[in-house]
Amino acid sequence: MANRQSKIANRPAVALLTGGSDRPYVFGLTQALASAGIALDLIGSDDLDMPELRRVPGVNFLRLRGDQRPEASLPSKALRISKYYAKLIRYAATARPEIFHILWGNRFEFADRTLLMLYYRLLGKKIVLTAHNVNAAKRDSKDSFLNRLTLRIEYRLSHHIFVHTEKMKRELMEAFGVEASKATVIPFGINNFAPHTRLRPAEARRRLTLDEAEKVILFFGRITPYKGLEYLIAAFRKIVKRGSGYRLIIAGRPVRCEAYWERIRETVREEVESGRVLLRAEYVPEEETEIYFKAADVLILPYKDIYQSGILFLGQSFGLPVIASDVGSLKDDIIEGATGFVFRPEDPEALANTIERYFASDLYRNLDQRRQEIRDRARKRHSWDVIGEITLNVYAGLAQKPAHTPEAEGESEAPRKLSSVAQREDA
Repeated sequence: MANRQSKIANRPAVALLTGGSDRPYVFGLTQALASAGIALDLIGSDDLDMPELRRVPGVNFLRLRGDQRPEASLPSKALRISKYYAKLIRYAATARPEIFHILWGNRFEFADRTLLMLYYRLLGKKIVLTAHNVNAAKRDSKDSFLNRLTLRIEYRLSHHIFVHTEKMKRELMEAFGVEASKATVIPFGINNFAPHTRLRPAEARRRLTLDEAEKVILFFGRITPYKGLEYLIAAFRKIVKRGSGYRLIIAGRPVRCEAYWERIRETVREEVESGRVLLRAEYVPEEETEIYFKAADVLILPYKDIYQSGILFLGQSFGLPVIASDVGSLKDDIIEGATGFVFRPEDPEALANTIERYFASDLYRNLDQRRQEIRDRARKRHSWDVIGEITLNVYAGLAQKPAHTPEAEGESEAPRKLSSVAQREDA
């Protein structure tokens, strides 16, 4: 017992900068780190201010971000974001934690990647960055010279970077010059925040007015162009013409894509009115999530581009098979015929054929038994215990290095290297 207390006492204190969102990831990582004895300052928002996080031992919850309601007026948004940055700057100047772990950035990406990162470095903080997306603008077809430049600076100023796949690590190295030793591949943690009750699939279907014999297809999560919902709708129309008994659920909030969403809504209007498509175009609270995943027979990820998808692992946490497009590293977490299927991206005919193949497969016929196998596999491969251990090892390595020495990732050369970044960055 005394030995364990000694180890805990020697653990570095950490500030977890969340960006104010992503409850499932923040909850899973916070629990894993706190259970290992890490003292955490959790920089959160109203959205993250939950009893589940405040009850975690050793966590100091700091609600610096506050309100994030999107319906607030423009002046209110400007005021609250200004207050947040002022609080964040003041916190960093006096913060006890020596390690700042950034899970998500804030609203002003370019300033966050450059000025704020430089500020943390001047304060002597060790910066760990989780790059859930190596280059989200590229994924969203909005890439630019300035975006790549500020990303390169952010990656240069970070002491260590976590990514979720080997493919992402290669992109960090090849596109942004990150050294292999500075990046660690870490699993995407299984969603252990959405409640799992004793709700049975039959009851879930009754709540959504679905017939027990219907073949139910689910699209779940934020609606945005890179997710390729239009290809799923086109594929759905094809399979409906060729067979009967299909229902499609679209559940998720459109995010900053008004024109795209208007086209989608108009395209699917007839199917919604007929009841063939069940549409819930809004954020689905965590306590209602299991209804959709237990009512469905399969989850579809028709993405045009992606690095890795939390929705995939959310589905697997409920034991739901996945049909995903072959983009990013999605296929690495799908066993063909055992946990799902993969299809050629941006091809409605290929998706339609794959959906029909799934509903003719043993995976679908034995779904009740296969669900538990899918859950068990996902929990083993994407355990927060594993993630916590990898993260702790990185923290320990950084804590042993002085903040401003050549041994600490070539720190003495950082200003000179940064000054030449723009010259090396090609358009």
